[in-house]
Amino acid sequence: MNNATPLLQLSSIGKQFGGLGALSDVSLHIRRGEIYGLIGPNGAGKTTLFNVITGLYQANAGEFQFDGNSYRACKPHVLAQAGIARTFQNIRLFANLTALENVMIGRHLRGRAGVFGALLHNLATRNEERAIARRAHELLHYVGIDKPGQTLAKHLSYGEQRRLEIARALATDPLLLALDEPAAGMNATETESLKTLLQTIRASGITVLLIEHDVKLIMGLCDRVAVLDYGRKIAEGIPEEVRNDPAVIAAYLGGGDD
Repeated sequence: MNNATPLLQLSSIGKQFGGLGALSDVSLHIRRGEIYGLIGPNGAGKTTLFNVITGLYQANAGEFQFDGNSYRACKPHVLAQAGIARTFQNIRLFANLTALENVMIGRHLRGRAGVFGALLHNLATRNEERAIARRAHELLHYVGIDKPGQTLAKHLSYGEQRRLEIARALATDPLLLALDEPAAGMNATETESLKTLLQTIRASGITVLLIEHDVKLIMGLCDRVAVLDYGRKIAEGIPEEVRNDPAVIAAYLGGGDD
């Protein structure tokens, strides 16, 4: 695929729940290799759009292209196979599995053994399992989790659990890493560590989509930012442009004509 072609292209996306319009005529594109931020006041439609992009919701209108193919009506596992990996606003780890096992679960998306291989546990399956474990160890180190892989996920610190979710998503070999408020609940040190990690991930060639309430983090990290309000996109551009946009200031501060 031509690198000039957007990795993700949304055109006039609409989403309704019964008679309630959650998204209306939302269009945006995410370029390959950038960190793209999505912000907006509470109830603006950020999570709804995020869930459309990752397949949890199906759009009622518009077009959704990823890596040159149409995916509007696809389920999450199809989009994961296509190269979209996500984390959630609320941590969703397997608390009673080890850190290593949590990452291995993500890596199995790219495995070939299948049901019969798992049942037979033949040489090819055993070799694949060892390769999955090696990659999981590498990713734990990559995201900065320095505790043994056999540590249960529930015994990791809050910041480590957030990074473990990112490691599990990276294990799927994504083209687009979609993160839903990864800095939520983090202290300043953890947030700075997260910022460094995301810059490293982008440098490796992975595109990042970031929903975040920490506007300072968004403005200091993202190449471009889109702003939603009442289900519509009201601004898009580089952080400096968005920060000074009157519509954005009004949406966040409730300002009027003054």
